[in-house]
Amino acid sequence: MKKLINDPKNVVSESVQGFGLAHPDLVSIHPDPLFISRKQTKSNKVGLVSGGGSGHEPLHAGYVGFGMLDAAVPGAVFTSPTPDAIIPATLAADSGAGVLQIVKNYTGDVLNFEMAAEMATAEGVQVSTVLVNDDVAVEDSLYTAGRRGVGGTVLVEKIAGAAAERGDDLEQVTAIAQRVNDNVRTMGVALSACTVPHAGVPSFELADDEIEIGIGIHGEPGRHRIPMEAADGIADRLLEPVLTDLNLSAGESVLLFVNGMGGTPLSELYIVYRRASQLLAERGFTIERSLVGNYITALEMQGCSISVLRLDQELTELWDAPVHTAALRWGV
Repeated sequence: MKKLINDPKNVVSESVQGFGLAHPDLVSIHPDPLFISRKQTKSNKVGLVSGGGSGHEPLHAGYVGFGMLDAAVPGAVFTSPTPDAIIPATLAADSGAGVLQIVKNYTGDVLNFEMAAEMATAEGVQVSTVLVNDDVAVEDSLYTAGRRGVGGTVLVEKIAGAAAERGDDLEQVTAIAQRVNDNVRTMGVALSACTVPHAGVPSFELADDEIEIGIGIHGEPGRHRIPMEAADGIADRLLEPVLTDLNLSAGESVLLFVNGMGGTPLSELYIVYRRASQLLAERGFTIERSLVGNYITALEMQGCSISVLRLDQELTELWDAPVHTAALRWGV
């Protein structure tokens, strides 16, 4: 294992320390229990909190700031954060208008955020929750009951964050977040495994000439393992089930999101985007907005995911709304 680390036990804490030093204008770091909060707060605005195991950067800490999250809670690598960290993050995000928890559908995250919500409610904070479950690859997995929350999480956080910033109340922001989740689907592929620092060995075995279709963001198994093939064929395999599940009609507008898993060059992601955009055009769909890059990763795993979000005018406007975080910035 070759990694730029000092001690596997300190990877998360030292990484978060560096993140805070790099973005002192955007975030405050709270070391014990560990969470990250937005530097510039706004009174009587719905707060947004998310979190999950580390190793998926820039998710979630990279999206703390104006127009997205008010707090993020990183757990150990690929391990859910505990309620004792989620509770103070939720309290810090509350400015009097309540807090929305955005939770990826993994069993540990769901249980721990649920417990934290109950405790924060007992402290007088109004809390609602939206579970992100956009992965069409599997109905259940090693980590979940139901579909996993993957790339669509980035889109939920951006659009719900914009709704909170324009002054929507907790019920309205929750409804917007749920609407995004209901209209986004994702599927991913792994070309190679990642290595969790404290494990020191690859998370799974994958031969040089094989790929795993439908992989999750922790390397958990997908739909099937097949021989390596050209990028266009892989894009077809990922996009087809997404479109089938989303049940789009010709003429509808979409946001096309091609996400890297951490170990794939941007040039290759654009090759996948090229093919996906061709397929969407052939089906009569209009790509109104696009996002290509490493936004929810799995350490250094090679591969990508394709997400398609059905857009309407309001979701498009909220996507375009100004945002200023470490990982997303436009309009400011």
